[in-house]
Amino acid sequence: MSFTGPGAALARLLVLVLIAGFVLIPIVATGLGGLKTLGELRTNTLGLPQEWIWDNYADVITRPEVWRMLGNSLNIAIFTVLLTLAVAAPAAFAFAHLKFFGEQMLFNYLILGLTFPFATAILPLFLKIRDLQLLDTHWGIILPQVAFGLAASVLLMRNAFRHVPTELVEAALIDGASYARIFWSIVLPLSLPIVSTVAIITFVQSWNNYLLPLVVLNSPENYPWPLGLMQFQSLYSTDWPKILTYITITILPAITVFLLAQRYIIAGLTAGAMKA
Repeated sequence: MSFTGPGAALARLLVLVLIAGFVLIPIVATGLGGLKTLGELRTNTLGLPQEWIWDNYADVITRPEVWRMLGNSLNIAIFTVLLTLAVAAPAAFAFAHLKFFGEQMLFNYLILGLTFPFATAILPLFLKIRDLQLLDTHWGIILPQVAFGLAASVLLMRNAFRHVPTELVEAALIDGASYARIFWSIVLPLSLPIVSTVAIITFVQSWNNYLLPLVVLNSPENYPWPLGLMQFQSLYSTDWPKILTYITITILPAITVFLLAQRYIIAGLTAGAMKA
């Protein structure tokens, strides 16, 4: 059976259009839902608004607490990215270019963390955060995010670091360079695509994290952006158009980051696909 030719190209195009539809339809429906009244949202969920209600977006973006939560999310995401890179990059370099006893066992133990969903650890994680007196603080979110993101970050960086020619590393060792100097001056500059990819993925995951801040934080002034959804819910009613408006505004930064950094992400993820 042949997978080349105009027919195969058309089939691939149809599959891609179908996948894009599954992704884009909920996003477009969410954005349009914020432009409808509650009654129209119930009767005309997926269609275009009969009357475009821009006041929903104006009301959301003019609330001072929204911008405070935006600052909290940026603070949490930036520190999460910096700490993740600071820990994952040296660890990945060690696994890629250093040989030591128990190397493979330690690496396998680290990667084992990828098999456990975050939600399964929420109770013991809450108890540990409480014991460390980090409840209702941003550090109670940042540190667990770094810990749970290390396995994937180290795996991606290790594969990319191994792509750096060993001849360069060996030549630097012969010239008397330390492993720290090799890491900073040779490996890291040659691996900027994967570093950028890990930073972007970590930022977006932190930005979209809802469960951990919900469990850790109690004070509204410490809430990150995703928890702002609760301000449109009360005991007896839910303002769904405002919620859809808020969700649309929430996901726009993540979509924008992915679109702007798409080629860096692709370059980073494929950097370790083949060993030179």
